[in-house]
Parts: sequence; structure tokens; C-alpha cells
Amino acid sequence: METMETFESLVRAEFAPRSIFLNTASSGLLPARTVTALHEAVALRAEGRPLLPLYEDVETCRAAYARLVGVPVTRVAAGASVAAHTGVIAASLPPGAEVLTAEDDFTSVLNPFHVRGDLKVRAVPLERIAESVRHGTALVAVSAAQSADGRIADLAALREAARAHGARTYVDFSQAVGWLPVDADDHDFTATVSFKWLLGPHGAAFLTVPEDFGGLTPLLSGWVAGEDPWDSCYGPVAELAHSARRFDLTHALFTYAGLRRSLELLEELGPDAVRAHDLALADRFRAGLADLGHAPVPAPGSAIVSVAGLGGRQPELSRAGIEVSDRAGLLRAAFHLYNTPAEVDRLLDVLAD
Repeated sequence: METMETFESLVRAEFAPRSIFLNTASSGLLPARTVTALHEAVALRAEGRPLLPLYEDVETCRAAYARLVGVPVTRVAAGASVAAHTGVIAASLPPGAEVLTAEDDFTSVLNPFHVRGDLKVRAVPLERIAESVRHGTALVAVSAAQSADGRIADLAALREAARAHGARTYVDFSQAVGWLPVDADDHDFTATVSFKWLLGPHGAAFLTVPEDFGGLTPLLSGWVAGEDPWDSCYGPVAELAHSARRFDLTHALFTYAGLRRSLELLEELGPDAVRAHDLALADRFRAGLADLGHAPVPAPGSAIVSVAGLGGRQPELSRAGIEVSDRAGLLRAAFHLYNTPAEVDRLLDVLAD
């Protein structure tokens, strides 16, 4: 009971949305402590004070993210977007290499492989991705949880199939880290944005790489990728960082100032408690949909619930103070730590009308 009270009190102290916000799969709410940190960071710039303290936030975020996904901090790069990270991975592949993907996965996971023009990109249904790895597959690229409907990839089966055929794996955890247990060490490369389930501002994304960097070239790196960044400001970088920091992109300092506080909150709440809370709400919504005669897209164990045929009701729901998404006709609701059973019931009541 005390644990639940602590969870609830921490959450209520940080969030006071003016709507029923069930749209974390698009972007998460900012905690109050994060908003305060953003204001403080902006004030440094406005008042002409040194920004050096903000660089410490980047390293604090890197370390916190490393703990969250279970890898050494030396394997984490701090970038700006999943698409940029995907582009670096795509550039590392030889011409003619086969990349296996899931049909209709999120564009940032796919497009850099397609625009190469000289790769063999093969798409299969998500449920068949592990069995579709074959001799000659160089890389499997997939989202851990699908953006459109919340379906979860069988990453354990994918890992084993990839190892059996000598393929590398690249997993986008953007719709998973923050509520789904993640072990980035199981995969060659992973990426995540900061502004969804991690509750941070836009402008940051993390990449994890193997200790040997997996054959990647830091094509997008600048001075921050140097072993000593402040000695790498002019001319070519003489010595790249010995860690994954060699893949860093110039840091959006305000973003990391805020994200540091968001990651602190997630650690205070505990990933197991957040997961249990989120999934209980998602299961409540699934049960309510069944009572109304609606069948959601099968996605057991997901905090994202989508149902066909109801996407067109998104504007009506927004007018009623309930924020969800319309994804290709699917009504998508995403449940996170600031949501409550009463909010689930309110959504079901409106859908019942």
C-alpha cells in the first residue's frame, strides 16, 4: 500500500494535464520538474551565463539511459533522431546486402535503407520476422513495439534466428523504453527517441552499439565526437572518442537539461511499477472494448491499444477532452504512468454513446 501511495503521490506532484491524455505513443507529457529545468536552462542563455553545466546533463542522461536498457555507458551515443541513427547503420552495409524489415513499420526505421538504392530490403509481416531470417540476411531492422497498433515483436526469437544465420539486429525501442523491459545487450544496435515514454522534450535520441562499434563509421559526427571535444573544435577531429560517444551529434542542450529530470523520475518510480500500472490500464481498456463489441488489434502485453473502425472518432474525442490518435483508421490509445482507471472508463463511456 505504501508503495502504491508513493507512486501516486510522485505522479500527481509532477503532472496536471488539462485533458485526458492517452496519446503517449505520439509524445509524452513533461513532468513539472522537467519544465522547471527547461526554464532554468533557457534562462542561462537569455542572461548570457555559461552553458557548461548543461553539458553535464548530457552525460547524466547517457548514464541513466544506459542503466535503463542494461548496457555500459560506453556503448551509448547521444544523437537527435532515430532516422539519423538508422542512416549511419544503413551507410555501413555493403552494396547488395539484404535488410529484413517488418511490413508497415515506422518510417524512421526503414527509409534510410530504401534510399540507399543498392540494398535488398525485404518486408514481411511482423509475426513472421524471426522465421524469415535466412542465409544471406545481413541485418534485421524492426521496432520492438509497433507505432500504429502496439504489437510487440518476438525479440527473443529474432535474436536466436539472427545468431543462427549470422545476421545483425537493429531494434527501435522508441515505443517501448519506459514501460517494456529492455535489454539492449541482446542486440547489435538499438535506438530510442526521448519524447515519448521517456517523458522528455523533443530533440534527443540514443543509439547503442557493440563494444567494437559493429563496423559503423561516425559519418555525422562533429567536434563532440572527439575524445577531447574541446580540443576538437577546429580542423578534422584528430582522435575520435574511444566509446560510442564517437557517434554523438551536436547536443540539443536544453533538451538534455529537461530529459535528465524526466529520467530521474522514471528511476524513482521504478520501471516495474510503471509497467504494471500501464498494462493494467491497457487491459482495462481492452476488456471494456470487448464489452462494447469491439475487438482491438491483438497486442497482448502492450501499453498501446488500437482498434479498427474507430479512428474517425478522434476529433469527437478531442472535443470531449480526450486525446488519442487516428492511425490509418485505427483508434490508438496509449496508457502511461499519469493515466488513471477513471480516464479509461471515461473513454469507454464516450465510445459507447
